[in-house]
Amino acid sequence: MKKTNNKKTFYITTPIYYASGALHIGHCYTTVACDAIARFKRMDGYDVFYLTGTDEHGQKVQQAASEKGMTPQAFVDGLAERIKKLWERMDISNDGFIRTTDKAHEKAIADIFTKLYEKGDIYKSEYSGKYCEPCESFWTNSQLVDGKCPDCGREVKDAKEECYFFRLSKYADRVKKLLTETDFLQPDSRVKEMVNNFIDKGLNDLAVTRTSFDWGIKVPFDPKHVIYVWIDALPNYLTALGYGRDDAENYKKYWPCDMHVMAKEIVRFHSIVWPAILMALDVPLPKRVYGHGWITFGGDKMSKSKGNVVDPFVLTDRYGVDALRYYLLSSMPFGEDSSYTSELLLSTINNDIVNDLGNLVRRTLAMSKQYFDGRVAKPAAKELTAADREYVAAIDGLLNGVRADMDKPEFNKALEKIFGVIDLSNKYIDANKPWELNKTGEKQRLNVVMYDLLESIRVVANLLLPFLTKYPRRIFDGLGLPVPADFAAAKYGVVKAYATTEIEPILNRLDIKKELAELEKLAESTERNNAERSAEPHDEQPSELISIDDFFKSQLLVVDIEACEKVEKANKLLKLTVFDGTRRRTIVSGIAKAYAPQELVGKKAALVANLKPAKLCGIMSEGMLLCSVGDDGLPRLVMPTGNAGDKIC
Repeated sequence: MKKTNNKKTFYITTPIYYASGALHIGHCYTTVACDAIARFKRMDGYDVFYLTGTDEHGQKVQQAASEKGMTPQAFVDGLAERIKKLWERMDISNDGFIRTTDKAHEKAIADIFTKLYEKGDIYKSEYSGKYCEPCESFWTNSQLVDGKCPDCGREVKDAKEECYFFRLSKYADRVKKLLTETDFLQPDSRVKEMVNNFIDKGLNDLAVTRTSFDWGIKVPFDPKHVIYVWIDALPNYLTALGYGRDDAENYKKYWPCDMHVMAKEIVRFHSIVWPAILMALDVPLPKRVYGHGWITFGGDKMSKSKGNVVDPFVLTDRYGVDALRYYLLSSMPFGEDSSYTSELLLSTINNDIVNDLGNLVRRTLAMSKQYFDGRVAKPAAKELTAADREYVAAIDGLLNGVRADMDKPEFNKALEKIFGVIDLSNKYIDANKPWELNKTGEKQRLNVVMYDLLESIRVVANLLLPFLTKYPRRIFDGLGLPVPADFAAAKYGVVKAYATTEIEPILNRLDIKKELAELEKLAESTERNNAERSAEPHDEQPSELISIDDFFKSQLLVVDIEACEKVEKANKLLKLTVFDGTRRRTIVSGIAKAYAPQELVGKKAALVANLKPAKLCGIMSEGMLLCSVGDDGLPRLVMPTGNAGDKIC
């Protein structure tokens, strides 16, 4: 790929999200924030590369896949597709999507590991210390907080394991200087935390391989070791650009990264471990690492009684993508923890989108149509009053103000400035009373007022394009203008004449009490559906070829069905008691729409007897019943002949 222009480049990344479960609006927050920056920079003249992706290796992924009776690859394939669908739903404009199971990434990581080993920055030894299983992290006693994991606060246990280590301690002084003498890490509050809690307590060398699981990239020269997350995941920001290849034009063009963005719990990895790895590789450092705060849920855990539905698919289905994007960007100061409640989401929609922006656009376009049949011409400069010129100055100053906030970045302040002009515009209507000017026949003055309002709406819509992806485009339809690709015209007086049409509102005012009740119902429905989907893992498993040896690993037995009942709050599930010739087992099966429980008692079924037990809707299921699919699309049990315990060939 050849460089085709002389634009300044801008490379921004989200973290790669761990593929062990569904994403929520906390992940959306990071990704939408990066998207707003990327869109703004593109419109402001930059050549942007925006990267996101998935971290797909590790013990937790392997365990999660096993619990669902899936191979790890099939498990992460399904999750990666759902994550991509979520980003499509949220109108995320990423240029790259990296998966750590990509073959090119795996090869590059093996090469990076080998390079660090040959340089002497990776060595083999034995780890003995404290291990946090949920975080998959080793700790020393001095790093623990109240005897628990400093990251998640959970209990740790003693562990001993042969590992390869990265010489993190070698780079402690250089990393401390980077954090304390530059603006590499932001906001500033994160710097003190990293230096005091980690560097000054002593940076120990870092275990970067594991032998207790095998789902990951093998060490090329010692394949019983799996390369662990520090070396596997963090360099995705390089490998996505082609680092290590001769034809890595994107790497040459976009590195070093302008901004890594992530939630504060993984700032330590990005501000200490990552720069040390890059120093060891002799690779230029990123320009900035930004750790934003957490989203909490009403100050505590999610609560259906408070209407706290946080499934982004549910929220966007009901209120649209723009509403959720606006709420995330406007209501949460980027560096601080912020509380999510559905009440706040709904009131933000009502107050800002419906009342302020929506009413301004609706009123102005309606008056333009009523008074001038939609045709409003640019007035002469001498026709503007002192108050008009003050209003115009606010419009013209908007771009630079928003640009300054986006460089920090402070999305909420940028949107405050934009909505400040919206508020000025609504006050401008009230002060000038276009309806009275029309009534008294002051057409020239009325034309000035309407043109000024249309110009303010146009500039506001232009500057909203990085934040909201749908409604500003509809506004430009109402203005009779093409959607701008940049900010070149984000100033007063550009349009010589308007030919406007009225448009439908983006949203109507919401009844908050009724909406909260409806969201509670949706939460309960979503919870039931998720439980039922978890009971049918193979429905979403991508098909893949297996060998005859894989097939013969399955132990298929004839079983007698002795009892059967419905699973409460799960429309598709039945709980069966079966006898396999040796013992009785509990089986949970998604066949409730095909059979009434009483139909199955006394029948025979085919059981996969050596499937790992899994908990479905709180019930431990000890196997799986074989089914075919009937003409009606419902599952039909395979009912063999023979006695309980007979093997099925």
